[in-house]
Amino acid sequence: MATMGNWLTPLLGTFLITAVLMPSLIKYFRSRHEGQMIREEGPSWHEKKSGTPTMGGILFIVAIVLVDLAFSWLRGLLNPTLLILLFVLVTYGLLGMWDDSIKLFRRQNEGLKAWQKLLGQIVAAVIFSVVYIHEGFPMAIKIPFGGDLRLGYWYILFVVFWLVGFSNAVNLTDGLDGLVAGLGTISFAAYGIVAMVQQQVEVAVFCFSVVGGLLAFFIFNHKPAKIFMGDMGSLALGGALAAVSVLVHHEFSLLVIGIIYVCETASVIIQVGSFKLTGKRVFKMTPIHHHFEMSGWSEWKIDIIFWLIALAASAVSVMTII
Repeated sequence: MATMGNWLTPLLGTFLITAVLMPSLIKYFRSRHEGQMIREEGPSWHEKKSGTPTMGGILFIVAIVLVDLAFSWLRGLLNPTLLILLFVLVTYGLLGMWDDSIKLFRRQNEGLKAWQKLLGQIVAAVIFSVVYIHEGFPMAIKIPFGGDLRLGYWYILFVVFWLVGFSNAVNLTDGLDGLVAGLGTISFAAYGIVAMVQQQVEVAVFCFSVVGGLLAFFIFNHKPAKIFMGDMGSLALGGALAAVSVLVHHEFSLLVIGIIYVCETASVIIQVGSFKLTGKRVFKMTPIHHHFEMSGWSEWKIDIIFWLIALAASAVSVMTII
C-alpha cells in the first residue's frame, strides 16, 4: 500500500542530503574554477552568469540513488521497475556529465557531438524498453479518454522517441535560474500522486525522492543562482520523467504535465523552420523563455508564470487520470 511514509521518507531523505552537502559542492567547484560557459548567442545580460558552478545535478542524482536503494531495500520494494528508473536517471545524467566536462575542460559552450549524445540516449532507452517488456508492462499507448493503441514491438520505437525527446526538451528549458528545478518538482509530484493511486509504490518512491532533491537544489539555484544543474541534471530529469510517464501507462499525459517543456521545444522548431523557409524569425530568441526576456520580463516573472501554467496543467491532468 502507498502510505505517507512511502513518499515522505524518500522526499525528506533526498532533501536533507542535497541541502546539507550542496554548499560544500559549490565551494569545491569554485575552488577549481569550474564554472558555466555562457553561449555567445544568448542574451547579453546572461554573460554575468559565466563562471557560476555547474553540474550541481550530480548531488541530487546521487542523493536520489542512495535514498531509493536504501529505502526500497528496507521496505522490500527493490525491484526491476525501480532499478530501471534509476538506470535511466544515472545513464542520462552521465551523458550530461560527459557533455558538461568537455565544456569545462575546453572552456567553451559546446560539449559532446550531437550524434554521440543521441546514440547514448537511444541505447539507454532501448535498455529501458527491454526491462519494461520483461516486466510485463503493456506494449501499448494509452489514448486519452479512450482505450489502448497496441503497437507490439513498435512500442520500443515510441519509447526511444519519448525518452530522447523529453530529455532534450527539459535540457532546452534549463536556461533560467530555478526554472527547471521548479518545473521538475511539479512534474514529478504530479506523477508521484498518479503512481500512489495506481499502487505503483516503487514509482511513487522514485518520484517523491526526485521532488525532495529538487526542492533542496532550488534553494541554491533560484535567482541569482549559486550553482546550475548542468546538462547532467536536465538530461537526467527529462529522461526519467518520460520513463515515469511510460510506467504509469499515461504517456500522453506528459504533453500536458510537461506543457512548458513542449512549448520550449516547439518554439525552437518553429524558429528554425521559419528562418529556413522564409528567412524570418517568429520569436525574438528561442527557447521561448528568452523571447520573454527580450520582451522585458524578469527571470522571476517568467519562472513564476511558467510554474503556475505547469501547476494548473498538472492539476488538470492528474484529476483526469485519477
